[in-house]
This record gives sequence, structure tokens and C-alpha cells, in this order.
Amino acid sequence: MMSGKLLTAQELAEKLSLSVETIWRYTRQKQIPYVEVGRRQYRYNLEAVLKAMQARTRQVAEEAAEYLTDPLVTYQDYLKMPEKPGVRYEVIQGRLIEEPSPSVLHQRVSYRLQMLLINYFNSADPEGEVLSAPLDVELSDITVVQPDLLYIPGSAKAALEEVRILIPPKLVVEIVSPITGRKDRLEKMQIYRDAGVEHYWLVDLEGRFIEAYALEDNGYVRVAESAEVFTHPGFPGLEIDIADIFPR
Repeated sequence: MMSGKLLTAQELAEKLSLSVETIWRYTRQKQIPYVEVGRRQYRYNLEAVLKAMQARTRQVAEEAAEYLTDPLVTYQDYLKMPEKPGVRYEVIQGRLIEEPSPSVLHQRVSYRLQMLLINYFNSADPEGEVLSAPLDVELSDITVVQPDLLYIPGSAKAALEEVRILIPPKLVVEIVSPITGRKDRLEKMQIYRDAGVEHYWLVDLEGRFIEAYALEDNGYVRVAESAEVFTHPGFPGLEIDIADIFPR
């Protein structure tokens, strides 16, 4: 039984510097402990929530460590990988990642969001480009990723190559599924941060929301999150109705 003061979702969000939507999402996914005081009314013990979140962080770190390989896989090794039907490859810090091809839902959401971003940047940056996977982005000789969506500003187009991208995109969007969640939220967030990707968005297929991070002082800070209408302080005039990107 929990002891101590029980907090509302709003109070807990303030204590943890998170959004209320994030607290609701953690509650729905049973990632944090809660007390149900009424129909869809929940209260939280701060100490119990912190312990649960710390335990989850340790678990993710331990699971990630199991994938370390030796010797390291390089971009040249990656190019030699045989094609497999239904499989997509990436290399993250010298470790080869092999994943099944995206689901139909994933591709529908990706296509709809890409069209909305293209329409926005056609006005905000007509020379810029919004591209989609499969497309190699070589962030180092041992890190080659295929972001679901990316934006290269017009000012940087001269640096693009025909075969792959060798510069960090200004915006990277990853569409998060249960299979890719750990990689997108832990490993890719770190490599995009270290590469200097200014904006990193996560589109959650299960939660049906977008959360956005911006690079500030060498770290990512969450600057926007919505399950209804998504706007972003770094992209004036951008407005995405979440219902428009998820099939009804």
C-alpha cells in the first residue's frame, strides 16, 4: 500500500517536469503505479512513481548493452549486406540492426505526415526537401540510419549526395512502434543528439500522438507534445491535426 500524499496527474506532471499527456500515456501503458479513486480518476505517489521510472531506465540500459558487438560494423560492411525480403538494416554505433519492414499503419501515417510537412515547407522553405525511408543517412562510419522522415533545409541542399546523406538533417521524424520503441527513444535519440540534429520528433503509433524535442545546450529538451493538434515553436505556422495522420 502506498504511503504519503497522493498527487493528481497535473501535480505529478509539475513535479516531474513532464506534460500531463505523458502522465496519462504512462498510466494507460501501466508504466507507473497509480491508485484509481473513481472512474478514470487516478492519483499517484511521487516516490513510487520515481522508483518505477528508475527501474525502467535501468532495464532499458541493460537490454541495450546486450546488443554490443565486436568487431564493429562499418558503412562498407553495411553495403555488402545481402538484401532480405521484408527486412530493413541500420547500423548504430557499429552494431547491425535488422528489423522487419514497417507495418501498413506505419506507412500510412508516414505518408500522410510527409504530405503535410511537404505542404508546410513548400511555403516556409521552398528549396528544402522532406524525404522518407528507405534512404541512408551516414552520421559516421559506424552509424548509418534510415529515418522514417527527414527535412533538409534549402541552405544545405548543396551538401547532398545522390546515394546517401552525409549531413545531419535539421529535422528527423521516427514513427514509434512496440518493436522500435526502445531504439527510437534511447539509442537513436542519443545518436541524433550527438550528430547535431536540431529537431527530433517521435510519432507514437499506439498512443496516437507526436512529441517533439529540440537541441539546446548539447541536449534534447521536449518542446511540444499533442494527441490533438500539434504545433511547434520552432516551426511558425505549422499545425498538424493528429486525426489527419491516423486512419479512422
